[in-house]
Amino acid sequence: MEIPYKIYLEESELPTQWYNVRADMKNKPAPLLNPANGEPAGLDMLSAVFCRELAEQELDNDTAYIDIPEEIQSFYKMYRPSPLVRAYCLEKALGTPAKIYYKFEGNNTSGSHKLNSAIAQAFYAKKQGLKGVTTETGAGQWGTALSMACAYFGLDCKVYMVKVSYEQKPFRREVMRTYGANVTPSPSETTEVGRKILAEFPGTTGSLGCAISEAVEVALHTEGYRYVLGSVLNQVLLHQSVIGLESMAACDKYDIKPDIIIGCAGGGSNLGGLISPFMGRKLRGEADYRFIAVEPASCPSLTRGKFAYDFCDTGKVCPLAKMYTLGSGFIPSPNHAGGLRYHGMSSIISQLYDDGLMEARSCEQTSVFDAAQQFARIEGILPAPESSHAIRVAIDEAMRCKETGEEKTILFGLTGTGYFDMVAYQKYNDGEMTDYIPTDEDIAKSLAALPDVR
Repeated sequence: MEIPYKIYLEESELPTQWYNVRADMKNKPAPLLNPANGEPAGLDMLSAVFCRELAEQELDNDTAYIDIPEEIQSFYKMYRPSPLVRAYCLEKALGTPAKIYYKFEGNNTSGSHKLNSAIAQAFYAKKQGLKGVTTETGAGQWGTALSMACAYFGLDCKVYMVKVSYEQKPFRREVMRTYGANVTPSPSETTEVGRKILAEFPGTTGSLGCAISEAVEVALHTEGYRYVLGSVLNQVLLHQSVIGLESMAACDKYDIKPDIIIGCAGGGSNLGGLISPFMGRKLRGEADYRFIAVEPASCPSLTRGKFAYDFCDTGKVCPLAKMYTLGSGFIPSPNHAGGLRYHGMSSIISQLYDDGLMEARSCEQTSVFDAAQQFARIEGILPAPESSHAIRVAIDEAMRCKETGEEKTILFGLTGTGYFDMVAYQKYNDGEMTDYIPTDEDIAKSLAALPDVR
């Protein structure tokens, strides 16, 4: 069967349910813990931070398929299905026998996959009768997506944006403001935890952990508000499963059988969304795949972190999660893949990785931008720095096939576009981009402060 350049599903083939990979996991992710007493965080505790139905999704380890509300399905139809693209031009340029596919999630105004969960979380907030939500954002894709979703449902949106990204990506900030969001660089003087972090780390460029702390504090102290998160949480990976469900349906439709599935990994949202349905098949013994998580060498939680309970935020106001972590006090270097600058990893991804069901690699950012430029020139899409980590490893795997003569089929997630990342591309083009890799001492110092949970 001849494979078209772009494979689109029919509207009737769009997913009507999200897939919850935890239902098929033999070893379930460890529960979130209340830091005050070390007990599992229950529905009442989580409902004080998150919308109640989202808290229920967070705790549900057993329901394999959860219905997507009709209002969310209708919104999805404005930009979904997203295309599964055969990278014919890239294959030819590389001279590889490998077949390369990518799932492109940048075909909406937010520019990334983040809208898949943003609209779901805004829907549940509106359904609960809330006034608004608070959140953090790194590179700005999540903040942009959430501001769009909140505008759609008439909700207020308060965004704490990691300071280095706030400064590097002013136009992303302005898109959020255009959609009505209030955007604050983090850490800031507007919260108690922000002031504390600034006092401890003067001049810090911030981190997702810092921004999370500020957003949670504001949500807890503002009537009619809840906190929402764009990655890491079980509920987010659930919503993002539409990526993998569509990918799998398109592959099945054209009898495509991926051997290697690759995604960039920061908190785990896009990676988890892409691989979950395929991982379900692997867990049930129906098929086998190699899964590769790709993270920045400057923030290597999977490849150099520790699998342990840790705070989800720098200010230590959130529940404890068992995950691969560099320590909640770890402040990454100001690299240009802002969406991957998180000290920990999704509990689902962490458990799957610890169980040996997937691999992880770290890449230096100059190598990542080498791949981004190569991809842009050949495939015609300017990729986001985060997505470019997956491109880097996809190219590496394709070149390995060229060396061995193996005809592997590679699928990777192209999470979004890089048109708001031109400062990063300018640094790369001007030869001013550098690579920073934390020392063992840096990581050991941060890990020494992990909470004592037995």
